[in-house]
Formats: sequence, C-alpha cells, structure tokens
Amino acid sequence: MTYGPLRQASALYQQNSVAGVESADAHQLVSLLLDGAMDRIAQARGHLQHGNVAAKGSCISKAVAIIGALRDSLDHAVDPAFSQRLESLYEYVTRRLLYAQLHDNVPALDEASRLLAPVREGWQGIRASYLAAAGELVKSA
Repeated sequence: MTYGPLRQASALYQQNSVAGVESADAHQLVSLLLDGAMDRIAQARGHLQHGNVAAKGSCISKAVAIIGALRDSLDHAVDPAFSQRLESLYEYVTRRLLYAQLHDNVPALDEASRLLAPVREGWQGIRASYLAAAGELVKSA
C-alpha cells in the first residue's frame, strides 16, 4: 500500500488537524478516507436538498477523488480476488456519485453511502488485527 495517494486524498477533506493525517498509519489513513467520503456524500445530499448546486458539486467531486485514492491504494498482490471486488465497488460508487451530480439524484447518493458503509464498518473492525500484524512485523525486523 502506498501512502502518497492516501495522504493527498486525506487532505481533501481533513478540516481539523493536518497533524492527524501526517501521523496516521496506513490503516488510519484508509479509515479517514472512508469517513471523509461518507461525510462528503452526506453533505452533498444536504446541499442538493437545499438547492445549493455549487456546494453539492464540490462535495461530490471531493468524494469521487477520495474514492479514487482508495481505489489507487488497493494492493492487488495481497488478495487479488478481494481487491478486485473492492475496486469494482469503488468504480460503481463513483458512477453513482457522478449520476447523482448530473441528475440531482438523492437516491443515487443514498445508494453510494449504503454501499460504502459496510466497507467502513469492516475496516474499523479490523484495527486490532492490523495493529497485531504491524507489531509482529516490527518484532521480526
């Protein structure tokens, strides 16, 4: 997994602390990106419902960029079948977001959010396993 695209995409939505992104490990960066994508989709939904076209477009563009960074960070060498499924999911979510952008479609935004939610929850659920594996790597080095 490369950190560059993850850190760049994290900057797209990070509002509180640049240090939080700079000090984050790979697992935390992906969590931040998933949170950021979900936040931007929710914001786009609100802007769409209130007729704020420019803000809606900005939020959707940021969500698309974040999802693109998540897609670019996939390591197909670790588990090719799983990473391909995630890549397909990210591509589909991107298409739904673009559809929502073009057609002012709230259901497409809701679908994108529903599809990302289990990925986000699953990612948050593996934090302990990630830390354990990282600790083993440090011990063996």
